Amino acid sequence: MKEKELLAKYLPPQVVDTVLEEIIRHRVHLKITRSRKTKLGDFRPHFHGVNPRISVNNDLNQYAFFVTFIHELSHLLAYEKYGHMRQPHGEEWKQIYGEQLGRFLGKDIFPSELEKAIKKHLKNIKASSHSDLELTRAFQKYDTHQTLRLEDLQQGEIFVFQQDRKFKILEKVRKRYKCQEIANNRIYLFNALTPVKRHE
Repeated sequence: MKEKELLAKYLPPQVVDTVLEEIIRHRVHLKITRSRKTKLGDFRPHFHGVNPRISVNNDLNQYAFFVTFIHELSHLLAYEKYGHMRQPHGEEWKQIYGEQLGRFLGKDIFPSELEKAIKKHLKNIKASSHSDLELTRAFQKYDTHQTLRLEDLQQGEIFVFQQDRKFKILEKVRKRYKCQEIANNRIYLFNALTPVKRHE
């Protein structure tokens, strides 16, 4: 089956059939999209006869892809159960997401270190797995290409962000880094896991 072969490229082998079943059951249009800086995936409900849509970035490793799919599927399940909600990541969604992801734990799908991070993540669910730095670090260990992150650099170093913008690291402020753009001296706060390049 073409769909199954496609899913097998992006998912842990143990969950391919389950994900395909969910897609068919809920008549989901799954779109595997190019990398987006602001999000890993998204959900759009059915509208005027158009099936609900879930999109997931194509550059995620198999574990991050699967967890992102479950995140977005949980939005669909919450929508089906509660309709439009004031808070997309409110208690209703958190409960469904916790139940959905929790049913895949303890089944040798995730490496033990990553499973431990997921269990911790489920005790204090954030709106985006990107917001959970510990979980993001755990995912990144399974990326096929290792990315230099802002936290890998030292205070005072200059780095390149978004192809040609140069910044100097001033100091760490809680979980973020205070950086100064070289071209205009403006100050910005960066996430510790922001992908960057060293300035040569």
